[in-house]
Amino acid sequence: MRLLVTGGAGFIGSHFVRSLLTDCYTGLEDAELTVLDALTYSGNRENLSPVASDRQLSFIQGDITDIGLVEDLMPDHDVVVHFAAESHVDRSIHGAMPFVTTNVLGTQVLLEAARRHGVARFLHVSTDEVYGSIEKGSWVEHQPLAPRSPYAASKAASDLMALAFFRTHGFDVVVTRCSNNYGPYQFPEKLIPLFVTNLLDGGTVPLYGDGLNIRDWLHVDDHCAGVALALQKGRAGEVYHIGGGTELTNRELTEKLLAACGATWDSVVPVEDRKGHDRRYSLDISKIGAELGYAPAVSLDDGLAATVAWYRDNRAWWEPLKSRAQVPK
Repeated sequence: MRLLVTGGAGFIGSHFVRSLLTDCYTGLEDAELTVLDALTYSGNRENLSPVASDRQLSFIQGDITDIGLVEDLMPDHDVVVHFAAESHVDRSIHGAMPFVTTNVLGTQVLLEAARRHGVARFLHVSTDEVYGSIEKGSWVEHQPLAPRSPYAASKAASDLMALAFFRTHGFDVVVTRCSNNYGPYQFPEKLIPLFVTNLLDGGTVPLYGDGLNIRDWLHVDDHCAGVALALQKGRAGEVYHIGGGTELTNRELTEKLLAACGATWDSVVPVEDRKGHDRRYSLDISKIGAELGYAPAVSLDDGLAATVAWYRDNRAWWEPLKSRAQVPK
């Protein structure tokens, strides 16, 4: 099997690539991979350094909106695993155009080329943020989409485009929607690596509003394992939720990170709440469990401890990135 992995030098995509090439996914051990990544501010070739010499891996620097490049690459592949996306909510609030361009137009370019060249399956990786906010209970896969940020709206649009290719053309598309990821190699603008790297340097961390917004936290290892299951066993035209099963308020998560880094609440600086800040996300993951055998394996406490240890031991990776992690004003 020949896989085209878009965004494969980013946080989640590179984890999938590293895991696949170290034989973590039964049935994909002999797969050949081409990573297509534009290496924008959050893409990092160093994320692939542990497997860079693997003969099953090829790397192409390029943009998924480049029609000519995508047309040239697509005939040599059997499957597309589409991680590439602009994904930071705060950045989308300050400027939505890159999100629409990459997440909507880029997905459309890939879908058109994949269908035209007879690709067997298109796995589209998305997010729980497309649903908006939920006060009680958990979303199921047929929940109507109600995004509240430009980022979430662009991902919802790309989801609908992918599913439309299944319904209109009969093209084999599978969509996964995940909860909040964390783990090693995550760019230090996201909550957990931002807090950890700031605290390791003796700095402060910002806490939005009252700190009571609730998120479900998913270790990237569990997310990518779920993606591998959906890629191999998912039903065409279906959506699958991949969650961690651990909901925390941002305040509770902050407490855990302070403890893990040996810091106190004196390091926390309350800041004005984000515009349109969703109060709570919660995914029902019973479908992927029943159909594909998925269950999260990494407990939050173990995952956070390992993540903090990784950032503590890998300053050479994240210190050069900190200046790029600032959200534009």
